[in-house]
Formats: sequence, C-alpha cells, structure tokens
Amino acid sequence: MAVKVLIPTPLQKYTNNQATLECSADNVGALIETLESSFPGIKARLCDDDGKPRRFLNFYVNSEDIRFLDNTETALKDGDEVSIVPAVAGG
Repeated sequence: MAVKVLIPTPLQKYTNNQATLECSADNVGALIETLESSFPGIKARLCDDDGKPRRFLNFYVNSEDIRFLDNTETALKDGDEVSIVPAVAGG
C-alpha cells in the first residue's frame, strides 16, 4: 500500500532533502515508525516523549486533520496523502 507523505521544508534535512516520500503503513502511527526506520531521528522531530505528535505540527490525511479523526490511529489506504504541516502563529 503506497501512501504519499508531504514533508515540510524544515524537516527535509532529515529526509535527505526529499519533499515527497512514498511509504507503506496501515495508520498514521505506523507511518511515523516507517519514517523513523528509513530516516533515523525524524520521529523525535515529529513526536514528543510520549510518542504523540508534537503540538506545533499538524498531520492531515487527505486534507482532514487527524485530531478530528482517530489521531495516530487514523487508518491509511492506498493512494492517501499525508501532509505534515508546521503550525504558524502570529498577528
């Protein structure tokens, strides 16, 4: 099962400067583990010490925020697109 992952510019240094990756995973949590096995060290940038996505990062599956779905248990299927988007604040 191929899932397209969009990596934001600040994290591309952990993915050998790749902005788009193809991965296989059943859910978002497994996707993060797959990314870690391919790119050691990236999980620490994506997740806190409890393994939960960092508060300043938003994960979207096909434009749907995983916080309003099943968080890291959000299921993935072939052809899905996962976007990792850093939160932006300011005024």
